[in-house]
Amino acid sequence: MIGYLKGEITWKDPTYFIIDVNGVGYEVKISLNTFTRLKDQKNCKIYTYLYIKEDAHLLYGFYDQVEKWLFTQLITVSGVGPSTAIMMLSSMNVNEIQEAIATEDVGLIKSVKGIGSKTAERVILELKDKIKKGIMEERTSETTAYDHGLLRNEALSALITLGFQKSQAEKSIHNILKNANKDITLEEVIKLALKSS
Repeated sequence: MIGYLKGEITWKDPTYFIIDVNGVGYEVKISLNTFTRLKDQKNCKIYTYLYIKEDAHLLYGFYDQVEKWLFTQLITVSGVGPSTAIMMLSSMNVNEIQEAIATEDVGLIKSVKGIGSKTAERVILELKDKIKKGIMEERTSETTAYDHGLLRNEALSALITLGFQKSQAEKSIHNILKNANKDITLEEVIKLALKSS
């Protein structure tokens, strides 16, 4: 997996960039939000997600980890592919999407081109708990909900790879983050989980 690219933007378009990294030009599909935030920069660091399908390898890029995290959540929903997720992130900013999901605003989600009522309802049904949990954590902590959500997902993935049962890993991570200071790192979460098992 390619986590991020750091290089010179040699082509800018509202839907994609070409980024030169040591002489290799990567075509990266982006949201309008990312384009707006990076359009005046010559060099950039862009967080990426590699999507592999039968006939293509597509690289999606994001201004920050927050947008990338939301993209990865959206594409877990049946009926929401990467193109639809990028369309959502181009139509609304991250906060607006999360607010629409948390408040179960089907109409707002449905207003995005390519999303019908059933898909909008599925997005809300499948993501509202994760989003609400993130918003609650944001209100009770200086750490942003997105960073915490990203940290939680990465730690869960690592612990499952290390042989933990998913339910056991989730419980352990929840307890660690509940009592952690705002600067806790992924490595510290994993080490604490391994000690507590």
